[in-house]
Amino acid sequence: MGLNAGPVPARVTGPVKEAMLALVADAAGEGFSLRQACAWLRINHVRVLQWQHRQGQGLGLEDQSAGPVAGEVLHALLDWEKDAIVVLAREWERVDLSHRKLAHRGSRLDLVYVSESSVLRVLTEAGVRLPGLPRPAPTERKAFPDWATLVPGVIWVYDFTHFSALPGWCAIAVVDVVSKKCLALNLTAEETSTQVEAAFIDALTVDGKAWLLGDDEFMTELACGHVPDPELDPDDDGTGAVPVLLAVSDNGPQMTSSATARFMAAARIGQHFGRPGTPNDQAWIESFFGHLKTENPHLDTITDPATLRAELDHLQTHYNTVRLHEGIGYVTPEDEHTGRGPAIRKARQEGLQRARETRIATRRQTRQNQTNKPSTDEGN
Repeated sequence: MGLNAGPVPARVTGPVKEAMLALVADAAGEGFSLRQACAWLRINHVRVLQWQHRQGQGLGLEDQSAGPVAGEVLHALLDWEKDAIVVLAREWERVDLSHRKLAHRGSRLDLVYVSESSVLRVLTEAGVRLPGLPRPAPTERKAFPDWATLVPGVIWVYDFTHFSALPGWCAIAVVDVVSKKCLALNLTAEETSTQVEAAFIDALTVDGKAWLLGDDEFMTELACGHVPDPELDPDDDGTGAVPVLLAVSDNGPQMTSSATARFMAAARIGQHFGRPGTPNDQAWIESFFGHLKTENPHLDTITDPATLRAELDHLQTHYNTVRLHEGIGYVTPEDEHTGRGPAIRKARQEGLQRARETRIATRRQTRQNQTNKPSTDEGN
């Protein structure tokens, strides 16, 4: 190697390194520079300098085995780090409750610097189980009142949603739980009980129940911004009559406000609130907004309120009268709401049966004709 044997390999044994250093030392004794000697030997002078340093420190010239110890990575946690994690958990588990916070607590206290996943792995191996956040006791979903029958026009659900390109604005929708018809879809710059009242006035008008708002005195006070308080019992509308509608919603402040409660009671609309933190209790309105935004992604790109309002009006009509809804047997919400849904579904089943019978009869007739057709070879 070197001189006549080509460049020095990337890895050589300790005796070879000693021989190379001896050649460099002889060349230096003859007045040649280190770089010139290394150029003749065809070896990088930096390697020679490193060998000389190790030889001077008495560290030996043999290469250590490549890679980490079997079964261990180079950046694996050290034993003292693992012990520090366990000690940290025992001291702070009641405060931090989770492995993520413990990882940051360790660096905050300058005790140990490890990732969140490393804390979890070490504690799992050590058999330490963190208490975690206390879970609330499970609650059962509150049933609808007996008078709220599952027919169109009795149970409505409503909620607000937002659009990313138009901050500060929101839309409120009122949807019939059974027929899936969107009775109101209003764009507004506020999210208060006033918008809830406006949406329900529109929904009552669309559904032909404006007579619930036919009290002239009540309408006058409502137009002036004052909602009368009939001092209702939760299960009575103040006159002994059963509420006509049931409004389902989450526990948002605009839904649970006293102003909304007074308006609903005066309009003979009962209220039903889902469990806190359980959007599945209002799945009908969540599904409506999900389909609305998923099927029309351009809504999140509109920046002009007037344009978005016009688009929502168009989509409300399309949703109610054109789009077939899977949840009600592939009819439109308008069909289901007006009672045409069962007839349309029945007509499809009858049409499928007739089409099947027609196909069978046609194939049987075709087969019979082919059987009775005289052979062309009979006259020969």
